[in-house]
Amino acid sequence: MQLSLVIPLYNEDESLEQLHREICEVVEANNYDAEIIFVDDGSTDKSWAIVEKIAAEDSRVRGIQFRRNFGKAAALQAGFGVAKGEFVITLDADLQDDPKEIPDFLRQMETGLDVVSGWKQRRHDPWHKVYPSRIFNGMVSRLTGVKLHDHNCGMKCYRREVLEHVELYGERHRFIPVLAAAKGFRVGEKVIAHRSRQFGHSKYGFARFAKGFLDMLTMWFLTKYAQRPGHLFGTIGGAMALFGIIGWCVHVLLPFISTPNPAIIAFGVSAFLIKFFLGLLFIALGFVAELFVSKTIQPDKCYVVKKELGGK
Repeated sequence: MQLSLVIPLYNEDESLEQLHREICEVVEANNYDAEIIFVDDGSTDKSWAIVEKIAAEDSRVRGIQFRRNFGKAAALQAGFGVAKGEFVITLDADLQDDPKEIPDFLRQMETGLDVVSGWKQRRHDPWHKVYPSRIFNGMVSRLTGVKLHDHNCGMKCYRREVLEHVELYGERHRFIPVLAAAKGFRVGEKVIAHRSRQFGHSKYGFARFAKGFLDMLTMWFLTKYAQRPGHLFGTIGGAMALFGIIGWCVHVLLPFISTPNPAIIAFGVSAFLIKFFLGLLFIALGFVAELFVSKTIQPDKCYVVKKELGGK
């Protein structure tokens, strides 16, 4: 098996048959030995019935149906778990990713890269998705050192070896290149065409940006300090001690250098420092919890499969 295409989907019944046709045109034109894996992440529309229909007509198609919606990371993990190809390409099921990009992804892999991430340089999305996404991508690149313009792009290509060393759960799917780079794999990107959505609506709202920011901090911690958390927490503890000393100095010296009521000012400074330290404490506890989860969780136990098709 040369190529596996993993397609997570959630309520995309109107686009699946057209997507399958477009993929088949590319696969047959380039004579690829390929499999197409649809992972239904608990759809409530007719998506699974259409996957069953496609699989009955095309032996290259596999289907995995979850019992409920477990999230994109779980869907990708399930697809990666059954993929047999030397190269694995992921793309979204909403037709905004163009299957005609597949040959270019594979050609770029021939340059020695292990991961090629798509870059939707010109996006056909509303502004309230585009601009926050650009800010997010810039922050991820700066924090992790993995310089990509579009970490969120659903169309990516991996060598199979990469996926054997990356475990997905929660919302980690958008950080696979970061996790791969942390393992020493070579990561690159290519500009891809981004098409307007023809059917349905986006499944992501504003809440994902808040979650994305927290996930970004988690990735920074896990890739930089997972093997030496004491360095991070020691630095935080030192900073807390320094702020405490500064607060104490302000409390002691303020009556000698200022006419306003020092007690009120000192109370305000103390309240700020307490809130600041508590905030850092909760962040630190979150990091410790994530470190524990990353070392103990079994990604294939984060979802429950209801049905599978093909691949026997």
